[in-house]
Amino acid sequence: MSGVPEGRMNRMLDRVRHGLRGDGLRARALRSSGLTLMGYAGSQVLRLASNLILTRLLFPEAFGVMVLVSIFMMGLAMFSDVGVGPSILQSKRGDDPEFLNTAWTIQVIRGALLWVATCVLAVPAATFYDAPQLAQLLPVAGMTLLITGLNPTRLESANRHLMLGRVTAIDFVTQISGIVAAVLMAWWLQSVWALVLSGLLSALVQLYLYNVYLPGERNRFRWEKSAAEELIRFGKWIFLSTLAGFLLFQGDKVILGKFLTLEALGVFNIGYFLASFPLLLGGMVVRKTLIPIYRELPPKESPENFAKLRKMRYGLSALILILLAMFAMSGVVLVNFMYDARYALAGGIVVIVAAMQVPSVVVLTYDQAALAAGDSRQFFVLSAVRAVLTLAGLLLGVQYFGLMGALIGQGVAYVLAYPVVVWLARSQGTWDPLHDAVIFALGVAVAGFACWINMDAIIALSAMNSP
Repeated sequence: MSGVPEGRMNRMLDRVRHGLRGDGLRARALRSSGLTLMGYAGSQVLRLASNLILTRLLFPEAFGVMVLVSIFMMGLAMFSDVGVGPSILQSKRGDDPEFLNTAWTIQVIRGALLWVATCVLAVPAATFYDAPQLAQLLPVAGMTLLITGLNPTRLESANRHLMLGRVTAIDFVTQISGIVAAVLMAWWLQSVWALVLSGLLSALVQLYLYNVYLPGERNRFRWEKSAAEELIRFGKWIFLSTLAGFLLFQGDKVILGKFLTLEALGVFNIGYFLASFPLLLGGMVVRKTLIPIYRELPPKESPENFAKLRKMRYGLSALILILLAMFAMSGVVLVNFMYDARYALAGGIVVIVAAMQVPSVVVLTYDQAALAAGDSRQFFVLSAVRAVLTLAGLLLGVQYFGLMGALIGQGVAYVLAYPVVVWLARSQGTWDPLHDAVIFALGVAVAGFACWINMDAIIALSAMNSP
């Protein structure tokens, strides 16, 4: 046992097994976090494998066009988000069929309106980005928004009760079907249509599997006035928050899509995908587990609750920081090993993006406390401040220092938003300054070392699209 007494090892294994069993909050949280981690990690491995194949079947321009399609798809989805999911997670009526059916009715109407919007915006988008293909691609891609609007609220009920086993399995099967379809269509069509049509197929497969395999009652059209009022009251701030969220998480692609060629945009997207894996993984765990945990263990109620949340925060932050360090230090090697020469500059993008995301690790677990307490207004304020600072950093950076300046501007924006994070965290009783100081100091050391050992790639990247 490598120096570890057998009896001690058995006791440790017994504690782990005991912690994972039962229906208590801790057991459900551990199982859900583990499933989320495994599901997301597996998902990204599959996505990476598909990228490796697709980058050999399609040209970088195809990925650049798909970035623009994704911008409009995500933009419409986020600009119209009325918070149905978070409402079900935090509401006292989250298990009431009348409430759930009203929420589903709102979701279906929203999905239909989103598809109409993609049809209306297709030609203006093609003109703005000088990409004629968008006029045909967007209406077809927009049908996925119509399909996902039909997803049952049983999905949110599973998240609410931290029972994510079937959800994880369904999402995994859905992704596999989409990847297989994308590869076969890319081989056959040799165009960006392969990516659009495979996304449409994935949405249909997911809708079918959710309806067949998730437990619970089938949704019906229903409009209960009191439920609708609660959903709209909570959702109005979520709506505004997702407007800010779109600018925060997609603003780089919106802006760079205007400044970069489609080929350069495709290269940027490959590098950004690799570098964003750790933070996206952490965000996935936070969204799926923290609202129920904060709801059942409010940190203001007792020092014991705060201590439990502190342990969880340190563990999650350390995991993400380790992953960021791995990607930042080995980004150039990964890109050179996995992709051909057309994507070489993506290595420098991985290094810089991973380094600039270090400040995000510090604050990752705070904003969900406001949603758990039903205070979507505070969540909006934080999202809006982050969005404004991020857009300012991107615009100023790309104008004066090219792509490198845009990436660094994002990192500076995260640091400048920290006082607002502290305001929200203190009001919810979650602020942990020691955690923030320790993680930030370690992160700065990691980022500095990663940039130093990859300086050649950073210098090469700094010459890309310099003004």
